[in-house]
Amino acid sequence: MKKTLLQVVLIILAIVLTYLIYDTVRRPIDFKKEKDKRYAAVVDKLKDIRKAELAYKDVNNKFTGSWDTLLTFVKHDSLPLVRKIGSLTDSMIDAGWTEDKALREGKIIRDTVKVAVLDSVFGKSYPIDKLPIIPYTNGKKFFLGATRVKTGSGVDVAVFEARAHNNIILNQLEKEYGQEIINLNEKSRVDGKYPGLKVGSLTEANNNAGNWE
Repeated sequence: MKKTLLQVVLIILAIVLTYLIYDTVRRPIDFKKEKDKRYAAVVDKLKDIRKAELAYKDVNNKFTGSWDTLLTFVKHDSLPLVRKIGSLTDSMIDAGWTEDKALREGKIIRDTVKVAVLDSVFGKSYPIDKLPIIPYTNGKKFFLGATRVKTGSGVDVAVFEARAHNNIILNQLEKEYGQEIINLNEKSRVDGKYPGLKVGSLTEANNNAGNWE
């Protein structure tokens, strides 16, 4: 009887140990899968924010740190677009024609038209009102800021930054993956990096790069 009971206990312990080993291997894999899914969606949104900011700068010669201003611009403003009709042919080039001469003679046409920012940058059906919203967060917004900084050569440059912290991107995962999130943030701290995803910078001119690039 005692022998049978001991065997049962050993079997249970073996099962528990097997599960613990499996869980130790599984958890980082499952966390990475969920993190990568959310990161991919956030990166896509940050790329779109960058497109909107660059379009705003083309018109206003500066970036904006206001979501209201940026959304109003995309929804209601327009961008200049050069319409091109015709081009220099090989025979015209051989004859010494330049584009300026062809324009004066009416052989080619170049004029500027206004195109709605939303249509030009994103497409008419793009859900622009959701641009500030961080995916998977039930409505939380990206931080958005804009300023001007001086480069090492003393040039004054307009810059912007949009960002989301890991704690927000990975919200609702704390209960199951709390330690993995802590480890992820700690690694960023040790590496001197932002613990999340961002595009642009308010402290340096980084050519509007994302920290995932």
